[in-house]
Amino acid sequence: MMLKRPLPASVLFDLDGTLIDTAPDFVSVINQLCAQFDINPPSPKAIHATVSSGARALTQLAFGLSPQDDGFEIRLQALLDLYGQQINASHARLYPRMQALLLRLSDHAIPWGVVTNKPLRYSEPLLSVLGLSENCAVLICPDHVSHSKPHPEPLLLACKRLGCEPEASIYVGDHPRDIEAGRAAGMATIAAAYGYLPPESPIDDWQADFIAASTDDISRYIWQEDTK
Repeated sequence: MMLKRPLPASVLFDLDGTLIDTAPDFVSVINQLCAQFDINPPSPKAIHATVSSGARALTQLAFGLSPQDDGFEIRLQALLDLYGQQINASHARLYPRMQALLLRLSDHAIPWGVVTNKPLRYSEPLLSVLGLSENCAVLICPDHVSHSKPHPEPLLLACKRLGCEPEASIYVGDHPRDIEAGRAAGMATIAAAYGYLPPESPIDDWQADFIAASTDDISRYIWQEDTK
């Protein structure tokens, strides 16, 4: 097969909603948290759509509070504590066919890694529990940089550690900030339409180079196979 462009020097993934489906963990945590405060939890669908926006957004969703409200930080910390306590018994899982994609990358000697806004204390054990640590070539979290996504710094650092040019690499994410960060870093970008898409931001408006409805679509894009 004649490729129209070279294979990427590396492929980097966002974590929640792109590489791994962590929504079941957050549904469980928020249900427990709401029970502690004797309130009704939001629907799993609402939680699913909010996961990629982070713990603060999930706290807002669960309690209807803004970050400036009294009690917000206490509830946020309670959410983080509960989440941290259950990581070793996580219900998170790779998205369907993601393992096949990672193996195919390895077979072609294309390093893959994770660039996430999830803190290292949660990201590292999660990758370990799922057996991904050994083959993940780089993990960049907010702990490693001065600016998180949508700033390009985390992606540029990942490429530097891998010894590859950003322009020769691909970033995959399920949130507008992922695509913004990738574009700012000069990388090709793939929007993961199977992930936790924020309802207020249509994926067609993100200006990604490609929209993947599934992990198989990511593979087809990388190897320039039929994506119709």
